[in-house]
Amino acid sequence: MSRKPGVVALVGNPNAGKSALFNALTGARQKIANYPGVTVERKAGRMLLPNGEPIEVVDLPGTYGLDTTSPDEEVTRRVIMGEQPGQVQPDVLVIVLDASNLEQHLVLAQEVIALGRPSVVALNMVDLAERDGLVLDPGALASELGVPVIATVAVRRRGLDDLATAVAAARAMSEAGPPQPRARLTMPERRMMARTMARGAILSETAVHRLHARLDRVLLHPWLGPPILFALLFVVFQAVFSWAKPVQEALDGLFSAGSAWLRAEMAPSLLRDLITDGVIAGVGSVIVFLPQILVLFFFILVMEATGYMARAAFLMDRMMAGVGLSGRSFIPLLSSFACAVPGIMSTRSITDPRDRLTTILIAPMMTCSARLPVYAVIIAAFIPARQVLPGVGLQGLVLLALYAMGIVGAMGAALVLRRSITRGAASGFIMELPKYQLPTVKDLALGLFQRAWIFLRRAGTMIFTVAIVLWLLLNFPRAAPGQDQVNASIAGHIANGLAVVVEPIGFNRDIALTLIPTMAAREVAVSSLATTYAVGSNDEAARAVGLADQLKRHWSLATALAFLAWFVFAPQCMSTIAVTRRETNGWKWPAFMLGYLFGLAYVFAGAVYWIAVAAGLG
Repeated sequence: MSRKPGVVALVGNPNAGKSALFNALTGARQKIANYPGVTVERKAGRMLLPNGEPIEVVDLPGTYGLDTTSPDEEVTRRVIMGEQPGQVQPDVLVIVLDASNLEQHLVLAQEVIALGRPSVVALNMVDLAERDGLVLDPGALASELGVPVIATVAVRRRGLDDLATAVAAARAMSEAGPPQPRARLTMPERRMMARTMARGAILSETAVHRLHARLDRVLLHPWLGPPILFALLFVVFQAVFSWAKPVQEALDGLFSAGSAWLRAEMAPSLLRDLITDGVIAGVGSVIVFLPQILVLFFFILVMEATGYMARAAFLMDRMMAGVGLSGRSFIPLLSSFACAVPGIMSTRSITDPRDRLTTILIAPMMTCSARLPVYAVIIAAFIPARQVLPGVGLQGLVLLALYAMGIVGAMGAALVLRRSITRGAASGFIMELPKYQLPTVKDLALGLFQRAWIFLRRAGTMIFTVAIVLWLLLNFPRAAPGQDQVNASIAGHIANGLAVVVEPIGFNRDIALTLIPTMAAREVAVSSLATTYAVGSNDEAARAVGLADQLKRHWSLATALAFLAWFVFAPQCMSTIAVTRRETNGWKWPAFMLGYLFGLAYVFAGAVYWIAVAAGLG
């Protein structure tokens, strides 16, 4: 009587090296198709056991656990349990582990082994672990797991014969009787056991590897990790003001000197006013904040290059779970600190559709780099540049508070959304942590150059265009002698109409005028204010005054605080609205986003204004 054809399934976390092992075992004897009823790819091939018997090998999609929600992970669970249509239940499970990330991968291994099915562990990529200073003992790991553990290097075909022999022995066990399930541990218990087993399997490790492990024990500690992250962010926002100030002042002086020189050399004319009040005042007032943006992105690039950014996402998972999201949402939200457009696009990596929609809807509340010039000019004008403590500036604290308000507001909005229109259970989150490494000067320089180029290109195109259009709207029709030019202009008529709506929250005509072009780009708010006050000034001395001094003349502190509050929640630029429409396949959710963000911005700005007035700051 002939034996039925055997089936071996490769199981493991993403990036465990399963595909490389599958290719090494099956060679060209592969077939690729989709599982019936789903779009998940099915990769199957054939290998020969030591006795010459052919056996089918199935490469299952990577998974972090058997209780899953994504289509790929669900297929893996169904195949293992024998519930997937069109796929025979495997006789043997080959659990593929990344030797250099053993503790993480042992969590899934324990869950699979607990099923009691014939299993073999392939301790893969041992060469990379040894290169990083870690030598493991497969025998010690086998005694802990209770199944054979074979060291392999798939790309060099090391250990494949031993693995085939172990698979043959496990296949014989599968025919001897039904599975013998073991007691299933909880996730915290499996994590604790994984840590113990990983440490017990170490034969030797270098000082560098021990240092990395100790860093993770501190930086990922549930009580120590968050304060360290907060302290790092505190340093970042202090540096944004203190490090950038000398260069920023030099740029500001350069633009002021250029404007003064043109006024002295050119005869009074509309062309001169266009250059000085439109181009230099509008575009130059934004470019002076380039140093602050570069300081902020320097720290972000360093955190990414060193591997700390992924650990920050891991730390944030607990807070994200409290509002119904997972750490998967952290990376898109973090990307939104640069710009909401790539942040929203990166939500494609979130498998749960409700998690993804929620993340898209709250991404605009992250403080993108376009807001930084707005925050910086208001803070510089109204917040004293004094030290609260040695090395701790009040301006940096206020900037940190504004970023924190955006994060808290986003988390609050996520909590409400997940309990209403995107109701559903939070999905789990496990991620691979990259190795620590020192950033290279070349990569940092290239990253900063790219950010500077993007910012300057934006200033030279969109902001330049908006500044020119706004200058034209502010200058025509021309005012009669003695009449205010802004009130007489087209822009002035529009602003006076809108001012009725925003006056209850402390905004004046000039702010009302600024809110319209900011829908093109956030940083346009700075150029719009600079152009408005340059056009509205009646004498040369007043025009020579910087934007910060102009704001002090025309605004109260209560108005300034309300303006900052508005920009914490105000809807994003049109590019963000457009990408939201594309990612959600319609106008329903972009319209909802606009509505709820406008409402939040109006209510929050009004509350801040009236509280400040009550406190005597109006």
